[in-house]
Amino acid sequence: MRVRGRWAFVTAALLALVLIGSALATTAGHRAAHAKAPIIIGWAFDGTGNMAPFDGPALAAAKLRVNQVNAKGGVNGRMLEIRTCDTQSNNAATAKACALRLLGQKADVLFTTCDVDLAAPVVRAAIDRGVLAIAPCIGTDQMGPKRFGTKGRLAFSFGNVAQDEGSAMAQYAWSRGWKTAGLATDTVIVYFKNVVQAFEARFKQLGGKIVASETYQSLGGNNVQNAVSRLNAVKAGVYVTATAGAFGALSTFVTGLRTLGNNTPILNSWAGDGTYWLPSNPKVTNYWFVTFASCFGDDPSPAINALASQVKAGTGGFITGPSAIDGLVTAIKRAHGSTKGAALSKVMEHFKKVPTISGNISFSAKLHTVFGRRYRVIRIQDNVPKVVGTIVAKVVPKI
Repeated sequence: MRVRGRWAFVTAALLALVLIGSALATTAGHRAAHAKAPIIIGWAFDGTGNMAPFDGPALAAAKLRVNQVNAKGGVNGRMLEIRTCDTQSNNAATAKACALRLLGQKADVLFTTCDVDLAAPVVRAAIDRGVLAIAPCIGTDQMGPKRFGTKGRLAFSFGNVAQDEGSAMAQYAWSRGWKTAGLATDTVIVYFKNVVQAFEARFKQLGGKIVASETYQSLGGNNVQNAVSRLNAVKAGVYVTATAGAFGALSTFVTGLRTLGNNTPILNSWAGDGTYWLPSNPKVTNYWFVTFASCFGDDPSPAINALASQVKAGTGGFITGPSAIDGLVTAIKRAHGSTKGAALSKVMEHFKKVPTISGNISFSAKLHTVFGRRYRVIRIQDNVPKVVGTIVAKVVPKI
């Protein structure tokens, strides 16, 4: 009986060890499975419409950046995975359907297009479910609580807020000795209007004088030439606008002035980046714009040049995609691996000079769109673009 009892004890002990080992193995397995679960980035992009020239390159560059992050082990042991949905020219119904589809695929974060009006259906779908919404390049302070209320704390953009961009443009104009400016406001989207407003506010602070102020509308507007004619009648050190070649009015605006024999410098925002819109006759000259990065191979950052050569983007806005990925990675790490919208928002509102491939970025509780980034200043002369400097806005003016 004593022998049997001893063996019974040993058997029970062994069984207990087996059960404990099994439990530990199961727990470890669950942890390993959790660690391997990807962080899903749902990306609702415009593949065919007016925002396609901006959305496409940003997405392509972001995919390359994700590959680089994953090659280094991902984020806290989890791989990043981008899942996409084409909003088909940012049709409101299609955009919302895309957002719901991506959320249904368990997207941890939703990325959206580069105009706040067009992005709204995707943003609302995300923030209504407590999911962080990110735009690579929306350029207004409306991407946040200002437009979307309390839930807007979950909405951020890695574009440059128009107040900051217009301010940088004003500083550059003043540094060039352009003491008077004629303004031409494209009224088609808020970003265009806000950039010019910010330029005016900062330019006046610096001592500049506004000698003319005209408006026009791209995307079907027929009043561009009227604005050109009126500006041409006023002598100015620089003409300032914010509009994009993809929206149709930029070429008309620039060509209109030049065919009148007016070679006054023209200064544009990053919306006027790229060479895809350039007319062959007359060639574009004395044209400047500020942008995130150079896509022409002459950026001050070798990393940006390397990425540009892979993406073959038409504008420097391509860098906003990987910049947003860098910012998201930082936020997740600082949130101790959490992908919950509230946790990420709380972290991102405290971003101050956070390094990304596009330079240092900052947010605040009020401004959920980047301020303080170093802009590239690019000049186009005889249809040839070249980086001629960089600039950081010293003041974010109120508009």
